[in-house]
Amino acid sequence: MKLGINGLGRIGKLSLWQQVSRKHFSGIVANIGREVGSSLEDLASMLERDSTYGRLGTYLYGHSCPRVIEELNDAAGTMVVNGVPVTILRNARNPKDIAWQENDVKLVVDTTGVFTDPTADPDASRGALRGHMQAGAEKVILSAPFKIKSKGLDMPADAVTTVMGINEETYDSGHHSLISAASCTTTCLSYMIKPLMEKIGADKILSASMVTVHAATGSQQVLDRLPGAGATDMRKNRSILNNIILTTTGAAKALSLVIPEMSSIGFMAESVRIPTSTGSLIILVLNLQDDFDKPIKRSDINSIYEEYAGNNPYLVFSNQQNVSSDIIGMPAAAATIEGTETHTRTANIQVDLAKVKAESLVTGADPILNIPVTQAVVYGWYDNELGSYTNMLSDLVVHVSEEMI
Repeated sequence: MKLGINGLGRIGKLSLWQQVSRKHFSGIVANIGREVGSSLEDLASMLERDSTYGRLGTYLYGHSCPRVIEELNDAAGTMVVNGVPVTILRNARNPKDIAWQENDVKLVVDTTGVFTDPTADPDASRGALRGHMQAGAEKVILSAPFKIKSKGLDMPADAVTTVMGINEETYDSGHHSLISAASCTTTCLSYMIKPLMEKIGADKILSASMVTVHAATGSQQVLDRLPGAGATDMRKNRSILNNIILTTTGAAKALSLVIPEMSSIGFMAESVRIPTSTGSLIILVLNLQDDFDKPIKRSDINSIYEEYAGNNPYLVFSNQQNVSSDIIGMPAAAATIEGTETHTRTANIQVDLAKVKAESLVTGADPILNIPVTQAVVYGWYDNELGSYTNMLSDLVVHVSEEMI
């Protein structure tokens, strides 16, 4: 079975790295829809070297490894990468025009970040996610959250959002054709929320908020430049090299698709971009309704994560004092909990019953005047490119492919 990859940006390139390491597919067909440099050798050079992660051969086998890209055929657009045949398509940008059928590709990962609307018509002039299926694919995995642009439209019945180890069982191979792998932030966040929800209970989480301190992405500017017509956020056009930039994240919305119980919890998500190439951090703050006789402590929170990590390879619990570069590339996990920085504080919240709706009170019951609430702060690291997200994405790709065979 062959795998199609649309786009060789950060996620596409590193997904290729992941897949030539696993050797699960008999071949990979990568579409870039344009020429790169003056020859296929220029593209191969970009594939095998990376400013963040070093050389592909070093990633695969260590520092003594020779070149792992060979047998380049410029005319055919083919090469062999770590023993895996790779074909590069350079003609079509619109998904419906990509030669998937001609190359016997039935499973495609779209990593462009451009085609995210599962409701868009496959014949749309600027392209659409469903265009891949019109071009011959049977399943399409999106390396981003779904974004429905037309107000009032519901999520299509054949579309599903999954995170491996959290809710991959919601994917039905006979029913779903479009699969979103959410985002790097949602993936990390789901592994920070799920263990607490299972042990403490969703009903005890009164509210939650998070801030992701996120590395730069390809959408940001190296130097300041003028914004386009109609732009509303001027910060997106400022240099990421020397600024901390406030921005937004869709993690809260996407999380409710992965963990439906979150839709009943007041939750806010914010994002701050910083001048690093990868290695990001989520600061999660939760308000938990507690018990008078045994309030939740820091050790309780950490033991929940430590136990969960012992049974799930996608979560790592660390008692070390880490910095962001420690997370780059390894471990191959969705989230690494920084146990040394977990904090809790418990206080009794005074409730003014005059401001409580009468229908919310139980008739005849004693009024509740003091509510013990524990605020918990948890830190979770994630390598938003290779170590966390594309590792999880590639596991999902393998999972979907195995149910197609």
